[in-house]
Amino acid sequence: MFGYYRVASAVNKTIVGNPAKNAEEIITLIQDAYAKEVSVVVFPELTLTGYTASDLFLNQTLIASQNEKLAYILQQTSDIHTIAIIGLALLEADRLYNCAAVLQNGKILGIVPKSYLPNKKEFYEKRQFITGRDITRTTTELYGEEIPFGVDLLFSDSKEMTFGVELCEDLWAVTPPSNHMANNGANLLFNLSASNELIGKAEYREELVRTQSGRCMAAYVYASAGVGESTTDTVFGGHAIISEYGSTLAQNERFSLENTLITADVDLERLRWLRLNESSYSDGRRKKTRIIKVDNLPEITTLDRKINPMPFVPSLFEEKKHRCDEIVQIQAHGLIKRMSHAHITKAVIGISGGLDSTLALLSTHRAFEIMGWDHTNIIAVTMPGFGTTSRTKSNAVKLCEALGVTLRTIDITDISHKEFEAIEHNVNEHSVTYENVQARARTSILMNMANKEGGLVIGTGDLSEVALGWSTYNGDHMSMYAINSSIPKTLIQYVIEYFKYDESIADVIDDILDTPISPELLPHKEDEIVQETESIVGPYALHDFFLYHFIKYGAKPAKIRFLATLAFEGKYDQETITKWLKLFLKRFFTQQFKRSCMPDGPKVGTISLSPRADWKMASDADVEIWLEELEK
Repeated sequence: MFGYYRVASAVNKTIVGNPAKNAEEIITLIQDAYAKEVSVVVFPELTLTGYTASDLFLNQTLIASQNEKLAYILQQTSDIHTIAIIGLALLEADRLYNCAAVLQNGKILGIVPKSYLPNKKEFYEKRQFITGRDITRTTTELYGEEIPFGVDLLFSDSKEMTFGVELCEDLWAVTPPSNHMANNGANLLFNLSASNELIGKAEYREELVRTQSGRCMAAYVYASAGVGESTTDTVFGGHAIISEYGSTLAQNERFSLENTLITADVDLERLRWLRLNESSYSDGRRKKTRIIKVDNLPEITTLDRKINPMPFVPSLFEEKKHRCDEIVQIQAHGLIKRMSHAHITKAVIGISGGLDSTLALLSTHRAFEIMGWDHTNIIAVTMPGFGTTSRTKSNAVKLCEALGVTLRTIDITDISHKEFEAIEHNVNEHSVTYENVQARARTSILMNMANKEGGLVIGTGDLSEVALGWSTYNGDHMSMYAINSSIPKTLIQYVIEYFKYDESIADVIDDILDTPISPELLPHKEDEIVQETESIVGPYALHDFFLYHFIKYGAKPAKIRFLATLAFEGKYDQETITKWLKLFLKRFFTQQFKRSCMPDGPKVGTISLSPRADWKMASDADVEIWLEELEK
């Protein structure tokens, strides 16, 4: 399943001091997890006895009963491939340790002791237990078997998954053991906990789990003791949380009187490759660890996870104003720095009435507002040609007038005819030459006007076009500052819509958003656009999706197709997705030469294709093996 694993956090009904009854609930939850194709399920701390048994841990009867019922659990789960991580008190070398036991197919794979023991306020673990943080390369004997024991244990299926285990307070320490586990390759982390409830603690707890998953570039699964642990002066709520790389995928409703089991499908393949692509992870110090091989795990038959069809666009509407403000601020301040440094006071922008030039103009206008510069020093040039319709030209004019910028109109048809004549091109032959002559004519006009006015040519091309090479080399491919170059088309639409808060331009923005995307280089028919970009290169929603997964963590084409099929279910079938994915791959590879000499532009999101920022690639790299992988 392309590196996806289903993990679970279980909170069992607990009776403190009664391992027999607790064992029955644990077995029920393990069986439930197995039926749901879960690879690994984690339980709360000291699962069999209950965490709040206190000095009863120093009583022989409780420990003996716990060990007896652990053997019973192993017997009852001998044919279950799901790994279960349960808590137990381990007596070893006349010392008592608070531990996590990793079970699979009726066997104990390893036992991990707790490193940090709380000894303050309502928690006094050092009264019964000692720390196991120095225990490495050691075994313990249980049921006549030598079992790996120590904080140096990691568990792996030798494919995509390697996991580590820590216990409760370990996560709250200044340097959690999970940091070291992640440095040694663990991309999945589990925590058995008994965290009591206090006002505001649940929110902090979730934030702690979520941020630790981000710091470790891992998935983090947390299970805390349920309401059955509540006794004396402490109340427990049974908080279960599953997070992945800084985002919480699932958490339960606390204070349930019944067993609870939450699951999530985590993308461990993505996490492994993000570590290569996005961070200084490889500089982390490695320690000696023991890798315990696990048996075959349950395989997911269907993915139970929502795949965002627009990964560049914020999913929460409440974030829209903040996110769009941030994007425009980055664009505006990048431009301010460039113009201030070059002592330039004017900006020259080609305006078509399309999405890209609209955002470039709006962001430039914001820069001038921030600096208190004269808006008339923004020179917007509309350059109608053979395909320009009255709709797009009218929208360009209305927008410029509303913003109070200087508007100039230069018709390029005569210039283009003279160019056709000079190179002996038949004007009726609507080939790439026919289109590129117009694109280069427009760029030439903008460059020359900028020289004349002492201005800076603002590029309008976006990240999606940069990825596909959907530009004319040394035409619209070139500018003096490419303000949109790291913003994909789907995000540009989102940001432009945000500007509708200004009622003076709301109507024209609505019409710009509703206009088909087109370079308007082929002659229109009865004032209607005949050249729609997405019918030629494919839907930008798909291409932005392909781009994100291809660049973000180097996903294989087959996985990209798999995810796209889920994300766009009901909109695009697999055949359509495959068709446009092949085109994306071919264009991405063949058009690298344009990216190798693209102009400066501000990096706005996590992905940029500038050779000076994120992406360095040979201009003549071959695409064959990527296409072959997709076919296989």
